[in-house]
Amino acid sequence: MTRATIELGDVTPHNLQQLKRLNQVVFPVSYNDKFYKDILEAGELAKLAYYNDIVVGAVCCRIDVLDGSRRLYIMTLGCLAPYRKRGIGAKMLEHVLNYVEKDGDFHSIFLHVQVNNQSAIDFYKKFGFEIVETKEQYYKRIEPADAHVLMKLLRPHKNVSEPEK
Repeated sequence: MTRATIELGDVTPHNLQQLKRLNQVVFPVSYNDKFYKDILEAGELAKLAYYNDIVVGAVCCRIDVLDGSRRLYIMTLGCLAPYRKRGIGAKMLEHVLNYVEKDGDFHSIFLHVQVNNQSAIDFYKKFGFEIVETKEQYYKRIEPADAHVLMKLLRPHKNVSEPEK
């Protein structure tokens, strides 16, 4: 029995439809055309996950700036149910963690998780994320509508010599 291969690939106009279909299946919310247009510009911040050459997952992030600090926002990170618990989510999240580590100028990584999605909460906690707040009525048209904000603080290693304000 050969070992399964998990690989990450770029999102391109040619496979964007696969990303759309995957997100429709995996997430209870739908994403608009602007979301997908932005994803095509995201480069390393958007990846499809392949399990033995089949698209089974994807991660899509964007860079937010708050009070002068760069934060990476994980908009979506998901995997088709039959392929969960096989290291695919971990591979996608490790890609994101490596990206921010190499960049060296991010304050934190954050995301929203539906309050009843315990498996996602447990997954992120394994990687050092913590629940920092709960937003009521975050989601429209899905129950429960509340979302936890999970965050992982990073230590930016650029601008270390700046004095604290």
